[in-house]
Amino acid sequence: MPAFTRGELADLNVFVTICRRQSFREAATELGVTTSALSHAMRNLEARLGVKLLNRTSRSVSPTAAGSALAKELEQGLEQIASAIGALDRYRASPAGRLRLNVPRDAARLLLDPILPRFVSSYPDIELDVTVDDRMLDIVAEGFDAGMRYGDTVPGDMIATPLTPALKWIVVGSPAYIARHGRPKVPQDLMSHNCIRMRLGDNTLYKWELGNGSTAVELDVPGALSINESDGVIAAAVGGLGLGYVLERNVAAELANGTLEAVLTEWAVDGPPLSMYYPSRRQTLPGLRHLIDMIRAEHMGRAA
Repeated sequence: MPAFTRGELADLNVFVTICRRQSFREAATELGVTTSALSHAMRNLEARLGVKLLNRTSRSVSPTAAGSALAKELEQGLEQIASAIGALDRYRASPAGRLRLNVPRDAARLLLDPILPRFVSSYPDIELDVTVDDRMLDIVAEGFDAGMRYGDTVPGDMIATPLTPALKWIVVGSPAYIARHGRPKVPQDLMSHNCIRMRLGDNTLYKWELGNGSTAVELDVPGALSINESDGVIAAAVGGLGLGYVLERNVAAELANGTLEAVLTEWAVDGPPLSMYYPSRRQTLPGLRHLIDMIRAEHMGRAA
């Protein structure tokens, strides 16, 4: 087996990252170095190997045929190295390493915020890097180790672990709005109300789902206001601007203090749980199992 220097292994990792990102700038950001350092590393690697690996222009970068073949083999090898290093956690008193997560705002608020202080205190050797982003993206291509999403949106080639029970979605409005416009009795009544619409991460407007099983309906509700995150929808509903479609857990305080009321309660939807997901070949990631267990202990015992 040939011996590799530390620099050679580092340059191979740089090369794989550039191929995955298709961008020197984005690869540099992920690796925490400058683009000039990456360019220097690639020139040295190509000189040592005697093969051109990347086609570079001022606007883009892509692997050559030789580079693409090398990157494919290296990705598997680097994954095995990461898995082997991660497996050492069982021999440590506490896991160590970097864990990069991509999570939507709802998951950050509901799942991460309550347990982060305890997790960081319990596992000080874990470098937790969290990006809050509602866009659907390829976590592998973007350099993340794992992500959180609603169960029905997790890609089929990923390993998914539910973090919550089924989550209830309800329609809410302020007492003032309901007093002015009336309380809807059936889903079709929403078509004559001002509804606060949710814009999803792919920039589409979410159609409200009401009811379960054979009674389920999906409505493209009307409304003059569209917002791309849950907190904004809740604030607008509390302000009397219209009816909102929200996770019941997100408005527990508002329902308790009377600033919001649930309507169409018999049409509440039991939606999929929030899940942690990661590539199937990444069975061991530093601290991931500990994070999953802590979140599940916090939430799985609660009613949906």
